[in-house]
Amino acid sequence: DLSKTKKHGLEGKKELYKKIQSNVENYAHVFVFAVNDMRNSKLKSVREQWKHSRFCIGKNKVMAMALGRTPEEEYRPNLHKIGQVLVGERGLLFTNQSVDEVTNWFQSYSAGDYARSGNIATEDVILPEGPLEQFPHNLESYLRQLGLPTTLKKGVIHLLKEHVVCSEGDRLSPETARILISSSYSWLTDV
Repeated sequence: DLSKTKKHGLEGKKELYKKIQSNVENYAHVFVFAVNDMRNSKLKSVREQWKHSRFCIGKNKVMAMALGRTPEEEYRPNLHKIGQVLVGERGLLFTNQSVDEVTNWFQSYSAGDYARSGNIATEDVILPEGPLEQFPHNLESYLRQLGLPTTLKKGVIHLLKEHVVCSEGDRLSPETARILISSSYSWLTDV
């Protein structure tokens, strides 16, 4: 059955545990990073650019156990402190690059992505009154369903009045996100 995923079970957990401890041996630095609802293609892009390093994403409890949860259990000195911050969507980056190099690279890294429901708008988006030539005529009823005041004139969708899609700081609704995606609007978001 295609809808069933294979569970990793105890063997998968043991493998992750061993991999993390092996990475502690082979790399000089370990960083905790937040994934924050990142799309897989964006993470793949980061992994491509950091081939010289290792990323581990798995169950936080298993990763914390591999590092050690207390000073008595820790695999190497001070690793228990890392295990304590593994909450939510977190992963580990093992690398031999300098701390400055890693922090500078990740602070400057951003990737364009389409708006998603729940994201925070980074700027005001206003569609002006008049023809919306970027949309094919068959999308007119769909745009109306999304709340845009539209009409069809001679095969071209027209916006009857200026429409504020979102304002900076707003949390995007599913409808707002669909309007932004339909108009090929993407934000440059930190990943």
